Amino acid sequence: MTASTTMTIRMTTDLKEKLGRLAQSSRRSRSFLAAEALEAYVDRELDIIAGVERGIADMKAGRVIPHKEAMDRLDAAIAAASKNAA
Repeated sequence: MTASTTMTIRMTTDLKEKLGRLAQSSRRSRSFLAAEALEAYVDRELDIIAGVERGIADMKAGRVIPHKEAMDRLDAAIAAASKNAA
């Protein structure tokens, strides 16, 4: 079992009630659901930050392409996907 710790947070009464309804429907505790939601949020945000940091490093290293070229590549990919979907 993974070690855990306790943390107190503030939330609106409305959110607490919604969390309670979800807990009751899913037969999970509010604490479990809050921890799951917080973990998903933190993981997603850290992935976004890492991507931005990689982009900044690429920019500083000169690993970039002109905007028009990027848009042309995107337009071509969209056109190919649309053609395959039809």
